[in-house]
Amino acid sequence: MEQSPEAPKHTPTAKEIAAEFRKKITSKKPEYEPGGQLPAARTLAKERGVQLMTVQSAYGQLRDEGLVLTQQGRGTFVRDPSVPLGTEPGSSPAYSALAQELSTIHDALRVLGERLDRLEQLVGSEIPPSP
Repeated sequence: MEQSPEAPKHTPTAKEIAAEFRKKITSKKPEYEPGGQLPAARTLAKERGVQLMTVQSAYGQLRDEGLVLTQQGRGTFVRDPSVPLGTEPGSSPAYSALAQELSTIHDALRVLGERLDRLEQLVGSEIPPSP
């Protein structure tokens, strides 16, 4: 039984593809800048010899980490880190929900701060009791 001269080709997992693109996005000299488009999932799947779902899963991991945005019918793009998470179209639903919750908490803290300021003014304006 002869072995073929070619070694079997390694088929990357979604985790490996995500790690590769994470490095290409977050390195000191990134291959993909904010706003840059990642390869189409179908194209990348063919190039790597993997199922489309594998690439979609890899891109999903990157989206869940807040590194990319997926826009239906347009593609997957590197997220601009200067824009608050969850506020752009195509961001992870988890980040969108978190952004909304944080906004609610921020508003509540602002109201509580204002109430505390008013209480401190009232207490500070009272005349201290005489001995």
